[in-house]
Amino acid sequence: MSTTEEFRRNSDNFCYRHPDRQSFVLCQRCMRTVCSECRTPAAVGVICPECMAQQQSAQTPAQKKAERRWSSRSMTVVAAGRPRVTLTIVAITGLVYIIGLIPGARGLISNLLAFNSYYLIPQAGVFQPWRLLTVALVHDGFFHVALNMLALWFIGRSLEPLLGRARFLLLYLLGALGGSVAVALLAPGVWTVGASGAIFALFGALLVIGRHIGADIRVIGILIAVNFAWPFVLAAINAISSGDFLGSLTAVGISWQAHLGGLVTGALVGLIYARTRTPALRGAQIGLLVGLSVVLIALLAIPAVIFG
Repeated sequence: MSTTEEFRRNSDNFCYRHPDRQSFVLCQRCMRTVCSECRTPAAVGVICPECMAQQQSAQTPAQKKAERRWSSRSMTVVAAGRPRVTLTIVAITGLVYIIGLIPGARGLISNLLAFNSYYLIPQAGVFQPWRLLTVALVHDGFFHVALNMLALWFIGRSLEPLLGRARFLLLYLLGALGGSVAVALLAPGVWTVGASGAIFALFGALLVIGRHIGADIRVIGILIAVNFAWPFVLAAINAISSGDFLGSLTAVGISWQAHLGGLVTGALVGLIYARTRTPALRGAQIGLLVGLSVVLIALLAIPAVIFG
């Protein structure tokens, strides 16, 4: 992500110990920006090395003995910099795909995990809400899962340390939920698979957060536009010979609805994170995220009423 001059002049956007490293996380005690290498996870938030040293100096002999026995600061700091949530999601998704290669297992996995708004209508007699999220685990072929996980890795290894593990995981899950909600509203009864909604949520959050901290977001914006427009471009090319754009768009087999839902949801989550960055606003952050989740779930009542 390239940066503007305004961004580079604002030291709050960079780790106070490593001025060349961009970060979005503050020490909960001194409120200075710290990078993934310099922060230690605490009970709530993270602590910078200087505050950690002060905290350790105030410990009793019994507390120091317990800390030496059960943990080590160097291990904790190193672990904090690894995109563990990203790697875990990639591993789980890859495992589901590999299991699906077993004869007879692919159809079973799709029947259990793929998304269709039909399963959210209680009147249909089958109510399976877990599909809203598990759709992100199922993919249609090697290239589908490979491209999604590659995108997740490239974005996650930068965005996860920037946000922290818990916030990153919540963003991914809400993105998957938002993508499924959009499919339920705009393409009811259509089967969908893939993590595209969650991936576009990461794009949306990165776009908003980058704009908030003064980064140059033009490259991100172009990347989002190209990826979102791709199914429409393919449909337009196919429609030249068929004359049916909507039919061609459906035949492309790319759920632009999930892309749109994930992108909007991710942008909203990114805005919440950006505007409630400090520990003093943590309560507001939680409340807004809960409110967004409630709104997304409430939107599912629309297809249930219309198509029930």
